[in-house]
Amino acid sequence: MAIPSARAGKPVTIRDVAAAAAVSIGTASKALNGRGRMREETRDRVFAAAERLGFRPNPLAQGLLAGRTYTVGLVTGDSYGRFSIPVMLGAEDALGAGQISVFLCDTRDDPIRERHYVERLLARRVEGIIVTGRRTEPRAGLGSGLPVPVVYAMTRSADESDVSIIPDDEGGGALATRHLLATGRTRIGHITGPERFEAARERARGVKGALTRAGLEPAGEILFGQWSEEWGRQAADILLHTAPDVDAIFCGSDQIARGVAETLREAGRRVPDDVALVGFDNWEPMALGCRPPLTTVDMNLGEIGRLAARHLLDAIAGHPSPGGVRTVPGTLVPRASTRRST
Repeated sequence: MAIPSARAGKPVTIRDVAAAAAVSIGTASKALNGRGRMREETRDRVFAAAERLGFRPNPLAQGLLAGRTYTVGLVTGDSYGRFSIPVMLGAEDALGAGQISVFLCDTRDDPIRERHYVERLLARRVEGIIVTGRRTEPRAGLGSGLPVPVVYAMTRSADESDVSIIPDDEGGGALATRHLLATGRTRIGHITGPERFEAARERARGVKGALTRAGLEPAGEILFGQWSEEWGRQAADILLHTAPDVDAIFCGSDQIARGVAETLREAGRRVPDDVALVGFDNWEPMALGCRPPLTTVDMNLGEIGRLAARHLLDAIAGHPSPGGVRTVPGTLVPRASTRRST
């Protein structure tokens, strides 16, 4: 029997394979996907025809036959993308290895929009959902009755049975403080964001813990305010008046640190010669735009996304992780705003 060939420039289809093997399309599909019962001779004939024709199965079509869509949803409340985009890129790195695509949904911190997007994602038969945001405070989970697994990244579910991946803010605060101590600084102040933010409280706890272990106290009071350059300018002025001998300042964000740097410069304090300066976030437009470039703590948002994706893939494969919170350590990124005191 003559073997039909695909037309020039056209990919070989399952229909071509079925015709070449003299079987139905359904039988050819079952043979190639290892499904259904059939004579071994028939299965061999289908495989031989597929090989002769150079047939390459369509992964999406295979997935649909197996009840899979190879898609996941990423639901974010971070409209600016400052935190969610790095998390998403990290997740895509991990998911891409398995050829899984991501649907991104921005809820704008609106619970009604969030419910709508979750319903739409489920209607599209996603295999799992990653929820991310810009705050680490516990938030209401999507619910325990969903037909797909859910993992939280850069935000935390209030349901302890859920898996949540967040940065180690306390560890990051301690890391920055140890770095300043290693440069010979002993009068270390701390300026950070609103006290109602768990991240601000945790970073401050890390500072105090590291100083206590070194037998020291913070220079002046820990100053809670806003995540802004303006607050950095104001708080630096306060700190210079209450602790004029301060020789280092750790800031709870790079934005704050940039404002602090301006006030120090206006006050005639050289960075890092007179006062060393460390930020938090490694937000490059801020850190590299600071004068001098800013030493900072990177939260490793990409790793948070990758870890969340790996937990999700395990759950999709039928091996869910125990619920609870996992923290990802930060990394110090040294630049010109700190150096060893002489």
